[in-house]
This record gives sequence, C-alpha cells and structure tokens, in this order.
Amino acid sequence: MTTSLIFNKIAIPAELPRISRRRLIEKLSRSLATCNLTVINGRAGTGKTLLATDFAWQCGRPVAWYKVDASDSDPAVFFRYLIASVARQQSGFGRHWAEESLKKDMPRLAESFAHEMDQAAMPLVLVLDDLHLIYDAEWVAPFFSRFWPLLPVEAHLIIIGRIPPPLPLWRMRSKQTLSVIDETALGFSLLETAMLLESYDLPQPAAFEVLRESRGRASRVSAIVREMLVADRSATLMKSLPQEVIS
Repeated sequence: MTTSLIFNKIAIPAELPRISRRRLIEKLSRSLATCNLTVINGRAGTGKTLLATDFAWQCGRPVAWYKVDASDSDPAVFFRYLIASVARQQSGFGRHWAEESLKKDMPRLAESFAHEMDQAAMPLVLVLDDLHLIYDAEWVAPFFSRFWPLLPVEAHLIIIGRIPPPLPLWRMRSKQTLSVIDETALGFSLLETAMLLESYDLPQPAAFEVLRESRGRASRVSAIVREMLVADRSATLMKSLPQEVIS
C-alpha cells in the first residue's frame, strides 16, 4: 500500500481545551476501565473532539487517532488510514494485507483486524473522529458490528460523530460494553463555566448569565467569553487613557 497519506489525519490534535472538564474525563476513564466502546455524539460545536483530545493526552495509553473525511467512504482508503494509524503504535500492523482484501468480506476483515490487535496485546485506544461522515457507506455497519465485539480486552474504541453510529447500540448497552457521552452530557455545567471565566481572569459570577445565553453549548460559551474579553480589554484601555484624549 504505497498511496501517500495525509499524516495530520492520523495524529492526535495538538489543540487542547482551555480547561480540562474533569467530570467528562472521569467518565471516559471509567469507560476505558469497564467497556470496549465509547460513543461521543453531538452536533457541531459541542466540544466532542476537544474532549477526546484532552483525554487522549491524559489517558496514559498509546492512542491511535484517525480523523475521517467524507472521501474516506471508499473502504480501501479508509483501511489504509486505519491501518497506518494503528501501525504508528503497533509497529508492522497490517503490513501483510493486500489492498484488494480491504474491499471485500467486511465481517472477515473485522475478525482479522481484531485478531491482529489481540496478538499485539497492547492497551491501545483507537479514536475515530468524524466517523459520521461515512455512516452511509454500505460496508460501515457490517464491519463495525463485527469488529466491536471482538476487540481485545486491552483495546478501547472511541467513535466521535454528530449522530450515533449505525450499530446495534441496545445490544452493547445490555452487555455493558458501551458508554455514551451525548450532547446533553457535553453541555457546560455552571462550575465548568465559572472555571473557564476564572482562567481568563473574568468575573466568575457572570457564569450564570453565560450559561443562560449559551445553554451550555461549548462553541457558544467560547464565543461569549471572547466577547467578554474584548469588552474587558476595551474598558481597561479606556481607563488607561488621559481624560483629555477620551473627551
């Protein structure tokens, strides 16, 4: 498989959130200890990727990251990236697989993929970001429906998307192998909002108003805080100017 890859797609993002949201990090840690799959889903701007990035840098395990694009719906493209991502942590992973085998029997491919991960016996966290972009591809459900039950105990899969994956989630819940962080859970709490304001030296009592206006949506919280920073800096500048300049 010699096709060139965009390596930024299989690197953990460098951008970290302004504050670490402990209640969600702790939920992910519990999921890591007790489940083999975590689904993080919510609309754009709810803080899904930042949360997963923060956890990836903190979890203490090797992390294989793959940011999926819509063009990756071609299984040959998808699996080239997926194999390359895992191979960054498990040297030599997937090197014997022929490209044609990546387009055929998805359940069997899932079994082979899980088996090779099991052979490595490495406590790997595999993160698939924006997987919702290819949910419509006909091979996605057959592959992942077979793959997740076969994950070795040392491995954990995190799926990030705007909607839940096309998988039998009820079955996973009944077997207690699934943890879900949805848009409601992703919403900022009052404490988290106050902590964010404090990190910028902004007044913490304003957290009530920020939360009311943003409804806890991460992108909106961030936008309001930026507006507050601009207003605060403008007020500081005005105070520093001589009175004759102001008048």
